[in-house]
Amino acid sequence: MSQLRLYVTTDETGAGQVLDGLSAALGEEPYALATMEIDEKANIWEASVYLEDASEVAALAEIFASVLERLFGSDHPPVEREDIPDIDWIAKSLEGLKPVRAGRFLVHGSHDRHHVRPGDLAIEIDAGQAFGTGHHGTTIGCLEMIDTVLKAERPQNALDLGTGTGVLAMAVRMLAPIPVLATDVDPVAVRVARANARLNGIVSGVDFATAPGFHHAAFARAAPFDLIIANILARPLMKLAPGLSQHLALGGSVILSGILAEQRWKVLSAYNTVGLRHVRTYWRDGWVTLLLKG
Repeated sequence: MSQLRLYVTTDETGAGQVLDGLSAALGEEPYALATMEIDEKANIWEASVYLEDASEVAALAEIFASVLERLFGSDHPPVEREDIPDIDWIAKSLEGLKPVRAGRFLVHGSHDRHHVRPGDLAIEIDAGQAFGTGHHGTTIGCLEMIDTVLKAERPQNALDLGTGTGVLAMAVRMLAPIPVLATDVDPVAVRVARANARLNGIVSGVDFATAPGFHHAAFARAAPFDLIIANILARPLMKLAPGLSQHLALGGSVILSGILAEQRWKVLSAYNTVGLRHVRTYWRDGWVTLLLKG
């Protein structure tokens, strides 16, 4: 099913204000909202709302415009539309992807099932419309850190924030029979992750939700979490530090990635400020994965 996106181009501050305004205006309506940095040096950002029913575009565009007018006045930037087509990313991306081992996990595509050995915790992920096939250094680092943490700890519930393909949520569930909440701002990613879980035989224990922020009801229902995993990017991770720490159980563990090596100290500083301490860092391909404790 193709998807639609209504968006406005502004700066970082404006994008955050638009996101808050849309959240308030739409209430509990099931739309995914997101902000995205387009050009860091020029401070160009987009604030977006995603939908699948074209008949809702006019009404949603009107709500969007009213939010912009309240924020910026009558000369506000325009609401633009993007039609997002269905693309066979699998056919485009499978070539060259090889099985990846990370801890006890083997992440592989459907074309490499023959590489699975007895004792492997095999996760089948084909290259698709969501981030996280297991081949990126950040995903590998998270899988290795999950393996390490779950050898030493017995969390009672977990959160995979920004789940992408769902690979990290599935990894937790394979190692520990605990409830896992897997969220993403992108409804396409959530659909992909849910389908991947079914493909890998995980039919219960993981709750997938499209959730644009910690104000979403899914977090309130499941928190506090003993283990939180967030493989996103450094700047969003730093902004999420207060909300993430508020949803962490006392003594809980946090795994963070999507962080370039040179960004490590900035991220650690943001999380030290909210009371989390550094335990371990894994380094891979210029990226780092951090383990923190509450």
